[in-house]
Amino acid sequence: MAINAYGRNIATNGTIPTASTAAKDKTALGKDDFMKLLLVQLQYQDPTSPMDAEKILTQTSQLASLESSNNTKDALTKLTDAMGSTNQFSTIAAIGKTADLGSDAITHEKGSSSTFEVYFPKDVEQGTISIKDKSGATVGTLDVGTNPSGVYQFTWDGLNASGTEIDSGIYSVTASYKDKNAETQETRLGAYPIESVRFDQGKTLVKVGSSYVPLENIKEVY
Repeated sequence: MAINAYGRNIATNGTIPTASTAAKDKTALGKDDFMKLLLVQLQYQDPTSPMDAEKILTQTSQLASLESSNNTKDALTKLTDAMGSTNQFSTIAAIGKTADLGSDAITHEKGSSSTFEVYFPKDVEQGTISIKDKSGATVGTLDVGTNPSGVYQFTWDGLNASGTEIDSGIYSVTASYKDKNAETQETRLGAYPIESVRFDQGKTLVKVGSSYVPLENIKEVY
């Protein structure tokens, strides 16, 4: 029995306390610490043997280099954060396109039913779902019915044409159907239109079929 995943035709006030700020690491010296050391060194230098001007210039140059390095580090950190946010929101442009999960397989347990979803890009006049084993032999078929284009859910009882239970294993799911123009179309499990994008705890999730999957699980968008 087929069920449209999009709900179409059915064919079968307080403030949250925050942790206290971590203590500053006193084992690391910053540019301000080096400047204080330099000033103390100048203050207590021997008047009869003042610090060499070249040494002062060298230390001043080191301070400038340290500050420049810190500024570059801070700028790169901000740039990385900004790029991460940009990459997340750029995913919104993928809405309406097709996402390929890179697999047309289901894992079936003997004695149980397997439920899956298949996307039909065009209206279906008639068609058949084929469930095949690793050798390519068809072990089960399901009628698609006559339905508009969309994502439909199917349930396979795990029986072959003779009513024998199929062993546990991994099986591929493909479909062949006729559209309104009587042209033959092919589709398979694992390719769905992207309906929406959700951001959850720093992760990007896309809705394919009736489920949200992590963006990293998408192999191709077209």
